[in-house]
Amino acid sequence: MAENKDRDEALKEEALQEETLQEEIVETTEQEAEVTEVEVIDDTAEKILKLEQQAAENFDKYQRSLAEFDNFRKRTMKEKATMYDDGVRDTVEKLLSVVDNLERAVSAQEGKAEENDSFLIGVQMILKQFQEVLHGLGVEEIKALGEKFDPNLHAAVAHEDDENYGESEIILEMLKGYQYKDKVIRHSMVKVAN
Repeated sequence: MAENKDRDEALKEEALQEETLQEEIVETTEQEAEVTEVEVIDDTAEKILKLEQQAAENFDKYQRSLAEFDNFRKRTMKEKATMYDDGVRDTVEKLLSVVDNLERAVSAQEGKAEENDSFLIGVQMILKQFQEVLHGLGVEEIKALGEKFDPNLHAAVAHEDDENYGESEIILEMLKGYQYKDKVIRHSMVKVAN
């Protein structure tokens, strides 16, 4: 009996050791799982942080590209408008000599020609049509006669001292000046008093 008792106790002790060993294995496994879980969480957090930084960089690049494109669009529109204005000024400048000659023809024949001279009437109509086209484009005549001399608008080609006129007053317009959108196409050639 004593042997059975010793054997039972030995078996119980062995079972107890085995149970303790199994508990230690379970605890070790749980700890390893927790460590792995913490590593996975840390790894995921790092990935999320990197992705957020990359998203912020990409958004910044997007905003910069959008701003650059908007600036490019505005600059292109401004250049187009400038090119159009320059084209109008160049074309009008070349046509002004034709208008000048038509004006000279009309003024030379106005007192001499008959009242119903069809040739003079035709030239007057052509001159009027030219003037309407220029006005429609936004080209304006520069006022000169009786105005005060302005070097930005007028070119003084003659000077006269006369007490009947004010200081720097334009007394004769020799050639009409024209401007387009506040830019002078051709200065008025004038004679200035005092």
